[in-house]
Amino acid sequence: MFVEEHNPPHFHVRYNEHRALINIQNGEITGNMPRNALRLVYEWLDLHKEELMENWRRIENGESLKSIEPLN
Repeated sequence: MFVEEHNPPHFHVRYNEHRALINIQNGEITGNMPRNALRLVYEWLDLHKEELMENWRRIENGESLKSIEPLN
């Protein structure tokens, strides 16, 4: 996430030369990501959806973001 973001709530994903935006609420992808990497992204999204939405609210309120654990 970047502090000067736009709706809908989303986060950015990079994997080698691939780039994508992932909608936090419905998982919709904009961009290109290999299937195996996307599977891990969705697994992480499922685990941290509430934290991601909280960070989105923090962006909207001009607050600093909280760290979110990576996938183990």
